[in-house]
Amino acid sequence: KWSFEELGSLSRKAANVLSEACGLQRGDRVIAVLPRVPEWWLLNVACMRTGIVLIPGTSQLTAKDISYRLQASKAKCIITSDTLAPAVESVLPGSQFLKSKLIVGQGSRAGWLNLKELL
Repeated sequence: KWSFEELGSLSRKAANVLSEACGLQRGDRVIAVLPRVPEWWLLNVACMRTGIVLIPGTSQLTAKDISYRLQASKAKCIITSDTLAPAVESVLPGSQFLKSKLIVGQGSRAGWLNLKELL
């Protein structure tokens, strides 16, 4: 649970993570493939703050669905949980526009930025 004050503070920090660590700018697209976690709301507000376009995706997307969304949207960043990361990684080699990968969760993965560590 977060208060409105905490959500405001954390969303400003998350906006900085998206802008600085992920190198995103206003108008860039981000795909979020996340289960029902509070960080989904945090990232949603952070995208609104920075003008980044959030493309939400359910955790039930298949690798083919994720690949299609990455190519069609020309997303520069993908955000997912540590449990969904293996499925997402299977389609990343074919994505030519992707600049950064952000993971939400406790675990770490090679080549991925961890949101909790960056906050």
